[in-house]
Amino acid sequence: MVSTDRLLAFAAMSFLLIVIPGPSVLFVIGRALAQGRRAALTTVAGNSLGAYVLVVAVALGVGAVVERSVLVFTALKLVGAAYLVYLGVKAVRQRRSLQAAFTGDGPEHGSLRTLWEGFAVGVANPKTIVFFAAVLPQFVDRDQGHVTLQMLVLGLVFNVVAVASDSVWGLVAATTRNWFAGSPRRLAMVGGVGGLTMIGLGVTVAATGRTD
Repeated sequence: MVSTDRLLAFAAMSFLLIVIPGPSVLFVIGRALAQGRRAALTTVAGNSLGAYVLVVAVALGVGAVVERSVLVFTALKLVGAAYLVYLGVKAVRQRRSLQAAFTGDGPEHGSLRTLWEGFAVGVANPKTIVFFAAVLPQFVDRDQGHVTLQMLVLGLVFNVVAVASDSVWGLVAATTRNWFAGSPRRLAMVGGVGGLTMIGLGVTVAATGRTD
């Protein structure tokens, strides 16, 4: 199994990657601003599930294909970026309906739908893909055997750190959102900011990353 030293070193490196806001964090913040605390935490759960799918893929060898193929990596990145832009545009168009969410008169976004959207962003996060494909294998002690199991354990450590960090971001953003609850105009502004954040994030994801 993975030694304690390797686990701690990997946890520290994971924290350094996670604490810097990237696609998943910004998406959680956008969801918190647009829909509140519950949606933010559900999104965090979806993101984590998506990230762990990447861990499993790397453990089974699929990650090596993504890491080595510019075409596959680019295709996955662009799909994720397009999805973010789509969700952002949708949030902007529905920004004036946020007041209904506070009074209970408007349509609710189901938890499964929110979970799925978070999952889609998590599994298409370029930063996480690169980290798992290029960094995670370096912390595996191949002399100890059980390489796949070691990768799954390391991925679980990453997810624990990610859930804790992303939840804090989401709760802080949701608390800020509640300050705007008394004004439909301010709520519309919050919904617009959340949507524009997701659109900008999608454009950023599409424009950055590997070019080799």
